[in-house]
Amino acid sequence: MNFDAIIKNGIVILENEEQAVEVGIKDGKIAAIGNNLGTDAAIIDAKGTIVSPGMVDAHVHITEPGGGYRDEWEGYDTGTRAAAKGGVTTIIEMPLNQVPATVNQASIQEKYEAGEGKLSVDVASYGGLVPFNLDGGIQELDNNGVVGYKCFLATCGDRSIEGDFMNVDDYSLYEGMKQIAKTGKILSVHAENAAITDKLGEIAAKNGETSLRAYVDSRPVFTEVEPIQKIILFAKETGCRVHIVHVACEEGVDEIIKAQQEGVDITCETCTHYLYFYKEELDDIGPVVKCSPPIREQSRLEGMWHRVFDGDISFITSDHSPCTPDLKDTDNAFEAWGGIAGLQNNVDVLFDEAVQKRNMSLSQFADIIAANPAKRFNLDTKGSITVGKDADFVFIKKDAPYEVKKENLAYRNKISPYVGREINAQVVKTILRGVEIYDKEKGISDEKTGTFID
Repeated sequence: MNFDAIIKNGIVILENEEQAVEVGIKDGKIAAIGNNLGTDAAIIDAKGTIVSPGMVDAHVHITEPGGGYRDEWEGYDTGTRAAAKGGVTTIIEMPLNQVPATVNQASIQEKYEAGEGKLSVDVASYGGLVPFNLDGGIQELDNNGVVGYKCFLATCGDRSIEGDFMNVDDYSLYEGMKQIAKTGKILSVHAENAAITDKLGEIAAKNGETSLRAYVDSRPVFTEVEPIQKIILFAKETGCRVHIVHVACEEGVDEIIKAQQEGVDITCETCTHYLYFYKEELDDIGPVVKCSPPIREQSRLEGMWHRVFDGDISFITSDHSPCTPDLKDTDNAFEAWGGIAGLQNNVDVLFDEAVQKRNMSLSQFADIIAANPAKRFNLDTKGSITVGKDADFVFIKKDAPYEVKKENLAYRNKISPYVGREINAQVVKTILRGVEIYDKEKGISDEKTGTFID
């Protein structure tokens, strides 16, 4: 067979093992895996690196269109360039913080048009479940290519902005889950008890609390666990397949595992920042590290890691949710925007923390960043280095320390809690469907190779 390119000299993570093999690429697909595939093709030298499937980041917020309200937040150009630089080849984009939110045919088409010609990586899309799209919106989104749906039990959205996202009430959740069940697709849920967390936050603010420590305390663990229990009950009633996003506590994961044992089609993810940062250091970092659910105590870190290693947490995401710097520039944690910019530092941080520090196998690493999210959301051409799949790769150089610096971030707004941290692994090359989109020496390609997956 004639190949367009052959990856040589790397350690390649296959589906169940890693091997020093070559990978032949033809027409953007993986065409062969083996030894001595030939020299009559472009040679991609992976010497000294781990060749992993490109990351499938299943939780990313791109704020385009901004509707005149959020035009300076993360756009498709900068967001997907950051993904490429970070070794992410596919993102699943959330249905908020765009204006309008992605809740029906008109809004998803507006989103597709906004991203046209701007994508450095491939983009799959979520549709929203909100109280105002129960009269046909769910079906329109299904017909327009969404891979899943997203709803909030926590308070979200700005009611002064027409078309902004909105959290569900119990009836909207129940009716929406019945409708989504008919599509066969996943409903992903932000699980926090809005009534309790909102009131505890209000009380803390009245008492003059401003610290991130106090913010974490206003969102205690049980306010995350209780809505997970509700989702499980509703899933049993409606038959809706569900996924809990960004679980931040062991107790929440344990409820999900019990439900799986009872036959509920439910999975969960956690985020890189919940496995890396901890409550006791947050005030030294500042509001740039504020998110919800909040980052919890240092004593909980290894418990979460155990659940990753045991396979109880299906995959890891960034929940990349950046904003403009002014919304983080406050001494009052309760007033700061809640969201972390982390898309560019998923692969390197996770490789360092999981593989190098905790001896995770390379095959499990590839599962939690690529194979498992691709399988859960039926991205059939993504997620593993297998003949017939898209030729999506990230080359990782191990034991290669570097400091995250503001000026090296590809985000539109160059703020991130990882700035100043030393990471002992580096992404040195990213390939999307056989095309190099990032190289450590050459930088991010200006060629817009990415497409919407629909």
